[in-house]
Amino acid sequence: MNRSVNQPSSDNVDKKQLSRVAFASLIGTFIEFYDYFIYGAAAALVFPHLFFTELSPTVATIVSFATLGVAFVTRPIGAVIFGHYGDTVGRKAMLIASVTIMGIATVVIGLLPTYETIGLAAPVLLVIIRLIQGLAVGGEWGGATTMMIEYAPKKKRGFYGTFVQLGNVLGVLCATGSFALASMLPKEVFLDWGWRVPFLASIILMLIGIFIRMKIEEPPMFKKMLKDREKNSLPIVQVFKKFSRQIFLAAGLRISESVVGYLIISYVLQYTTSKFNMPSSTVLTGVMLAAATGIIAFPLWGILSDKIGRRAVFLIGAFGSCLLAYPFYWLVDSGTVWGVYLALFLGYSFVIGSMYSIEPCYLSEMFSTEVRYTGVSVGSQLAGVFGGFTPMVATALVAWAGGGFWPIAWMIIISGVITGFCALGTGETMHRDLHDEKVFAATDKTRSESLLVKTR
Repeated sequence: MNRSVNQPSSDNVDKKQLSRVAFASLIGTFIEFYDYFIYGAAAALVFPHLFFTELSPTVATIVSFATLGVAFVTRPIGAVIFGHYGDTVGRKAMLIASVTIMGIATVVIGLLPTYETIGLAAPVLLVIIRLIQGLAVGGEWGGATTMMIEYAPKKKRGFYGTFVQLGNVLGVLCATGSFALASMLPKEVFLDWGWRVPFLASIILMLIGIFIRMKIEEPPMFKKMLKDREKNSLPIVQVFKKFSRQIFLAAGLRISESVVGYLIISYVLQYTTSKFNMPSSTVLTGVMLAAATGIIAFPLWGILSDKIGRRAVFLIGAFGSCLLAYPFYWLVDSGTVWGVYLALFLGYSFVIGSMYSIEPCYLSEMFSTEVRYTGVSVGSQLAGVFGGFTPMVATALVAWAGGGFWPIAWMIIISGVITGFCALGTGETMHRDLHDEKVFAATDKTRSESLLVKTR
């Protein structure tokens, strides 16, 4: 194993390169979430009318949301594939590949003919492209996260990790903004071609992302690891052999914010527009304003995690979501614009912000350099199944409850409890030296917090 004294220090990294990596991580996540959020909006507003026209409105909405969730089935596969080559070939190459595949798939969705034109082939092609998107996204977030944290100074990993997550904010802003503008068109025009414009615009973002990522270099600690690692070692085998517990804890850490996140970006839009006849542009504007708070909230949560620890901040978010579950339900079900806006604000800046913003550092600190890309990718994407199918499950539960929104509150509470206990099981990681492989060897041999690295 590599000795920490021989490892290059991320604290001494070139500040220009650090800034470049931060921007490259942000832009990739931005493209990922732009693509996913426009799909979430389209799944609520467009696809039931154009791709599932033979079904009843409720069933069409459920099936449409199912296509949103189906991509999360292939995310873990993408995590394994991209994680393997990211840990053996390089972070940079996989980051360029993931953003390229994601961008092309999104543009193709914008070009798809509808059910009226090609019949059953239309929804089949939609599902196939969603599966391809899932593969690409499975490797995107873990790669951007790994690259950023391996460059970040030890005492500021929480703060720099939020740059990856700020891509979420920009993705939501641009996706909801573009769909809000498109939905202002006359309904016939919007359903004819207006909804396609946000998808086609993704090609511009893809080209920008490729250009920026071609300019970055591999992290110093990764270069050193490549020279010393066993040539025949497979990251996916090693990560489950040494870090199986951490894989499932990482998945559990993401469940709460995934559930709340997809309720906000997709289901609340469908619920409020169908039950209260709110204009879709009004609700999309609310999502956009709520996301804008993340520009300030995310870095602040990251800084707080550098001060009091990752676990403490995560527990605030996880158990805080349980306390806010019913207020969230009451506000959305009030049927008022201010109530919906306040619910979106609390959900995004507090619940999602406190957990999602520090996931890059928390998850990266759980795995050693030789398997970090794979470990972070697989662990995070296993949780995606919960988030991806949240709108579909929510629609079915609300229909079962006779139109009441209360089952959503219990979805939030249960996911918050799961994440909270996973944070307790993970323990504190902020003082770990990512260069010292002995730290992770010790972590794998025990299951107690006493073996976590202490502040020297």
